[in-house]
Amino acid sequence: MAQVPSPRGRAGPSIADVARLAGVSQQTVSRVSTGTTNVRPATRDRVLAAMDQLGYSPNHAARALRSGSFHAIGLIAHRLTRTGESRTLEGVVEAARQHGYTVSLVDVRTPSSSDVSDAVRRLSHQAIDGLVVIRAEDATPATLALPPRLPVVVSDSRFVGHHPAVGTDQVEGATSAVQHLLDLGHPTVHHVGGPLDSTPARVRADAWRTRLRAAGRPVPRAWHGDWSAASGYRVGAEVAADPHVTAVFCGNDEMAAGVVRALHEAGRRVPEDVSVVGFDDVPLAEYLWPPLTTVRQDFTAIGAELVELLVRQIRDGERLAGHHVVVPTRLVVRGSTAPPRAR
Repeated sequence: MAQVPSPRGRAGPSIADVARLAGVSQQTVSRVSTGTTNVRPATRDRVLAAMDQLGYSPNHAARALRSGSFHAIGLIAHRLTRTGESRTLEGVVEAARQHGYTVSLVDVRTPSSSDVSDAVRRLSHQAIDGLVVIRAEDATPATLALPPRLPVVVSDSRFVGHHPAVGTDQVEGATSAVQHLLDLGHPTVHHVGGPLDSTPARVRADAWRTRLRAAGRPVPRAWHGDWSAASGYRVGAEVAADPHVTAVFCGNDEMAAGVVRALHEAGRRVPEDVSVVGFDDVPLAEYLWPPLTTVRQDFTAIGAELVELLVRQIRDGERLAGHHVVVPTRLVVRGSTAPPRAR
């Protein structure tokens, strides 16, 4: 792609320069800039490459100069079908609305560094004032390419020191769940964890092991699902077949629901034979039978903190790279846990 010089006297490249270099119309460049979806992926990539090569930033200067802001933020997420991502998104959208901002969403196909970085690149060429990244997962501070001057906040503690971050106290939540079951008198606690490629799943599993070891209890082999109720149900058949299991800490409420059904079908009662604890406290948790004991994550607070840190950077120009907000969890005890039945 050859360099197209800007006309003499112009401060920087124009939309016409980008269109000429990419071999498209100015209208197509405008569509890419505003995030319109009716542009072919190959064409979008060619336009974005031309923008990068020319150093063109479609910041819609006239509107920005009048208002001082686009009143819009970008949000990158992965697997919005998952409870954590979808409810955090709800929290961000609501908090952004209260601050007078709209939200542009990009749902990446995979959590790889390349996909997340490509999503960042696409959003940075649109009219946004800042960016929220929910669960970069595989990306690291070294591999995630972010525009140097764009305010960013990440819902991932691995980016502390590089970008302001907000996260749930996963360790506190998992520890409280395991301790609750030990306090009831269970000799140990089994674990149905989330997928191994998930950072929250790994943190919760590590906290489960650490609490058992600190209490001098045996650490059983963990089972793993994919966060879905169906995977909890499949794993639950193995849980139910093990007569030594009296207490199970599940990585989220959906898998806990699947485990409870599998236990019921195998003739093992909850909580009389097996106690079950979940994580998240989804709205359905208290209406399961028995009502599910679980760890409550405050997704509304997480979204509010993410937007607050972003707005402080946008409006006040604060430098918050090392800022880390940890949102506490709370154990909610319901009917799915009880002391172990005398053998």
